[in-house]
Parts: sequence; C-alpha cells; structure tokens
Amino acid sequence: MTGDIRVCFIGDSFVQGIGDPEYRGWVGRVLAATHGDITAFNLGIKRNTSEDVLRRCWQEVQPRILPDADNRLVVSFGSNDTMEENGSVRVDPARCLDNLDSILEESRRRRIAPLVVGPPPVIDAGEDHLRRTSKIADEMAALCRSRHVPFIGTTPALANDPVWTREAMAGDGAHPGSGGYRRLADLILANQWHEWISHPHP
Repeated sequence: MTGDIRVCFIGDSFVQGIGDPEYRGWVGRVLAATHGDITAFNLGIKRNTSEDVLRRCWQEVQPRILPDADNRLVVSFGSNDTMEENGSVRVDPARCLDNLDSILEESRRRRIAPLVVGPPPVIDAGEDHLRRTSKIADEMAALCRSRHVPFIGTTPALANDPVWTREAMAGDGAHPGSGGYRRLADLILANQWHEWISHPHP
C-alpha cells in the first residue's frame, strides 16, 4: 500500500458546500487542516437523499480509488430524507438507515474505510424537521457504533449555534455562509477526524 490516502466525500448540498461564498464548504476547510498526502473528491449533490446517494455511490467512488492506495469514504446525508413533501417525509427513516447500512457493508467488502458525518439541521424547516433529523442522527450513530464506524454528530450543536443559524436565515434558510461551514468543519476536526485519517487501513 502506498502513502496515498484517497478520500471520497459523498452526500448532499452540505457536502457540496452550497452557500459558501468562498466555495470551500466544510470539506475544503477540513482538508486544509489535515496533514498528509490526501487526494480528495467532493461528490456532494444538492437535494440528494440517502436513496440518491446509495444509487450513485459506487459508480462514482470506484473510478476514484486505487487498489494500492489507502481508500476512504466520508458519507453524509439525512437532512433531505427528513423533509416533508406532499404530507410525508421524502425517505422513510427505516429506509434511510438501511441505505446507510448498505453503504457501510459495501465499504467493508471493498476494504474502503468509512466515516459518517451526521445530518446538519435545516434552520427554516421548523421544529418538527429538527426533531426528525435529530432522531435519525441518533439512529445513525447507533448503527455506526454497531459496525465500529466513526460517526460525528452535528445536528444539535449546529441547531444551537448562533453563526450557523444566523447565516442560514440570512441566505436560503438552510445553507450557511463561510462562518457556518467553519463551525461545522471545527466540529468534525474536534471529534474523530484526525484519528480516522491517521489510522491505518484495516
């Protein structure tokens, strides 16, 4: 195995970094604070649910990994799954968890080390959406623990963060500006990110 760490970040608009005038999002900020030889790929797409991510995951990840590299996958979704459309959530919570479990199982099979970042809150979606998002985040965390996969929660901390909430409401109600993405990046960096990066591939 070479020293080349190749990290694919797959998920929704928060992964993509929508709203950041610096076009860095949390992914760019986390990478800027990470030492080592890292080749990174941002595969975030606006409005993607867990269904969308699962559907495209391996056809997009596989061409970006190398057999002799230390291949990693960062997964983050759920905020769109818990949005209501036409009287029901876009993706049933049980299905969302199944989709995550499928990605984690396939990662294990392909010997790609995963890390999961929990869904950020959508500030203007209201308390019911926050409650649903917090619940699915807790269930994702439990699933990751059962699979010994690192999980970094974001929902409650950002829901109570004045920078995240202020910037989101000054924008489209969901996506923050550069300050909010810095807060999210700081959450990730302060939790399990550096340990995960430095840990050798299984």
